[in-house]
Formats: sequence, structure tokens, C-alpha cells
Amino acid sequence: MNDLVREQTALQPEDLEWLHLIVADWQIIADLSFADLVLWAPTADETQYVAVAQMRPNTGPTSYVDDLVGHVVPRGRRPLLDQALDEGRIVREGDPEWREAVPVRVEAVPVRRGDKVIAVIARNTNLLTARTPSRLELTYLQTASDMAQMIATGRFPLPNSRSHLDAMPRVGDGMLRLDADGLVTYASPNAVSVFHRMGLNTELIGAHLGKLCAEMAVSIGPTDEALVETASGRKARDTELANDRGNAMRLRSIPLRPAGERIGALVLVRDVTELRRRDRELMTKDATIREIHHRVKNNLQTVAALLRLQARRLDEPRGKAALQEAVRRVGSIAIVHETLSQTLDERVNFDEIADRVLSMVMDFSASSLGNTYGGAAPEPVRPRRVGSFGVLGATVATPLAMVLTELLQNAFEHGLDGGAGTLLEVTAQRVGGRLTITVVDDGRGLPMGFDPHTAGNLGLQIVRTLVQGELGGEFDMRQRDGGGTVVSLEFAAG
Repeated sequence: MNDLVREQTALQPEDLEWLHLIVADWQIIADLSFADLVLWAPTADETQYVAVAQMRPNTGPTSYVDDLVGHVVPRGRRPLLDQALDEGRIVREGDPEWREAVPVRVEAVPVRRGDKVIAVIARNTNLLTARTPSRLELTYLQTASDMAQMIATGRFPLPNSRSHLDAMPRVGDGMLRLDADGLVTYASPNAVSVFHRMGLNTELIGAHLGKLCAEMAVSIGPTDEALVETASGRKARDTELANDRGNAMRLRSIPLRPAGERIGALVLVRDVTELRRRDRELMTKDATIREIHHRVKNNLQTVAALLRLQARRLDEPRGKAALQEAVRRVGSIAIVHETLSQTLDERVNFDEIADRVLSMVMDFSASSLGNTYGGAAPEPVRPRRVGSFGVLGATVATPLAMVLTELLQNAFEHGLDGGAGTLLEVTAQRVGGRLTITVVDDGRGLPMGFDPHTAGNLGLQIVRTLVQGELGGEFDMRQRDGGGTVVSLEFAAG
């Protein structure tokens, strides 16, 4: 609709927003009318109309099998559109039109914003199955007529009347008609069923809906003023009612003011008990998952502490170094689980993890260098991150944290040891769903004849296994121009 309005009409942005508000709610009007709705906007030169939106009813047969959006008709071909636009009133066809052997009653409803008619809604009712209407159908049609009159006089749509939350009630879910005092004058069978499931055992017709809903919800706390206003039909909004038995109902109220004064309200209701039960189950599941991540993190930190204690008791350098490497690896996994324990889903902002891994490896390596040089370490390395890893799933974050730990530690131990360099930079770039990471240092570089795909220590073997096996990516190492090493890996970020 945006493209059609901007390209073919002279409507202003405020007019377009008004049309969006109508389209957001006109499924209600289509269902109440048992009719197709087509929104026609005059073109910029006012010689034609372009169909910018269309809605079919859920309560009756359609009048249009084909999609009309984008169709253009010249002014004069459909006189009802001309009259509604020029005179600013609802125009009805005396005799039905015949479309492919189907009689169709046509009405044109002007769409008014302020003092200007900006478009016309054509309401098309398929009369092929016409019969004597029931009480429900008569109430539907009268309510639709009131809403059409509100559109024609600029009193509908009602801005800020809906919260855009889930489970918004529809006409078929349950419909009530209230009078100006908030008393129920009609309740559809589905609406009666919704209230019965909420525990109501009295008659709905004649009851004050606002007071009734307040009594039903009183067991869960103080009366919510928004609930009373909505259920009484005084305010255009939606709200939710729940009782102490776990039943829940969503209500939406639309005050009816066809001539200016409020004559009553349309209230739509929907039983959302099952939806809320599933929401609670999901919340419980999420809380359980977060608690598991928290406990795993605690257990890993305990393991790391035990390994650290064991390393302190060893005098053999290689054994001490092996245990320290294990502490770093366990620590990198613990960082991921700690971050996951603070999120609502299995996804994390990996920038935070990368920064913490950088800090952790820096601390370990500084401590190691301090021990090696008797507390007088060479010029310190100042690692930094460039770019953003973005949000990653847990299945990617855990192996990537280990890979990053190994690469950084490898740079410290074999490239930057002894003050060979001071540059250590991690760059991350996401393009087209793929993540490219480079780790650059200005240290000693690679030995002659070094093959990164076959050679290397345990750390590089871990990197190759995780990148190729767990991440499904590519891994490479090469000499850096000017000295040092460049490690690159690329994989689908998911």
C-alpha cells in the first residue's frame, strides 16, 4: 500500500498513516458486514482510482476471487465512488450488480480525515446465499453500519486503541454489543461460551459488563481501572482479564459514535487460557535453561580452580603449563555459559565474550611472562578487538570461544614471547550471513616450512577440529607483511 499511495496519489504521509490505521482494523468491519472491502484512493490527477488494499470476510462468501490491489479504474466508471468522494457520504446501490452470475450489493463509504475525504471503501456483499438474517447477523450488520458511519464522519479509526499484542480478539471469537450505559444488549454464542469458561453462571444479557468483569477478576487483586473502562465500552482499548483458576480472557472495546454521541460499544472477547498456559510453560523452560547454564558455569569454575591448585603443586614445567592451558580452555567455556545464563534465548552477543576471552588470556599470559622473566616482563602487549561478531547461537559461541582462546594463547606463546612484538588484533566482520575473523600479531612469524593444516601443537589441532568440524568453516595461517602472523577463519554465522 505504501508504494501505491506514494507513487500514484497525492496523499500526504498523515493520510497514509490514517489509511494504515483503517486497514489494521478493517477485518472487523469485513466480518461484521459479511462483505469484501476494497480501499480506493484517487490518483494524483484525480482522473482515476487505484485499489490500494483489499480484505475478504471470514464470515461469508467473497465477492472477489481475484486480487484487486493495484487495479486502476477511471473516474466515471463506478459512479458510487465518485458520489462518496465528492459528497462525503455513504452511497448505496439500489439494485445489485451481477458479477459472473453472482448478485453483489455495493456500497461506497468515504474515508474522512479531518475535513477532507481522502479515499473510498467499496463494500461488496455476495447475495448468492441471501436468506432471512438471524439475530446475530442483524447485530453484526447494525454494528458494521455504525462503524461505516464513523469512518465517513472521521471518527474511526481510533489511534492508540490497540496494544498490538498477541491474541487480539476477532469477531468470530466472541462479540458483544453494549448500550450507552455499558449494559449487554447482545452476546454471540461464542462470547457466551468464553464467559462460561471464565466461570460465569449468570445471564450476560442485561448485565453491566464492566462490573461483571471486575467481579470475575477481583480474586487476583485490586480492580484494574483499565479493565472496567474497556469492558464498559467507555474507552477504545484492549486489555486482559484473568481469575485465580488460571483462566484468561482478552477483551477489546470499540465505542460506537456514528453521530458523535456514544450510543454503545462493540466488545470483542477471546479465550486465551491455553495461550497463557503455554506462555507460563515457556517461561518456566527458559528459567530452567538459564539455571542449567548458571550451574554449568559454576561447575566449570570449580574444575578450573582445582586444576589451578594442582598446577601450583607441580614443579615440572611441562605439567604445570599443560594444567594452565586446561584452566584457560575450561575458563573460555565457562564464560559462554555465564553469558547464556543471563539471556532469554540460546543466543548471545559474542562481542562481550570475545572481550572477556581477550582479558582472560592477557592475564594468564602476563602472569606467565612475569614468572619467566622474574617479574620484569618485556613491553606489554595490548590486544584489541576491531569490528563486531554480532549475536551468535550457543552452538556457535561455545566452539568459537575455545578457538579464539587457542589462537590468542598461541600468539602470546609462539609469536609475541620474549617481547618479540606488541601488536595483537582480533578483527570480526559479518557479510551476507558469514563471519570472517582474523587474528594478527607482529611477532616472530611462522617457522620455515610450517604447514598450518597439518603441523602445530595441540592448540592448533583443537582449532582445526572445531573450525572444520563444529563450525563448518575454513581455517588458514600465513606470514604477515612486515613480520608476524595472520590467522583467518570464516564460517556461517547462522
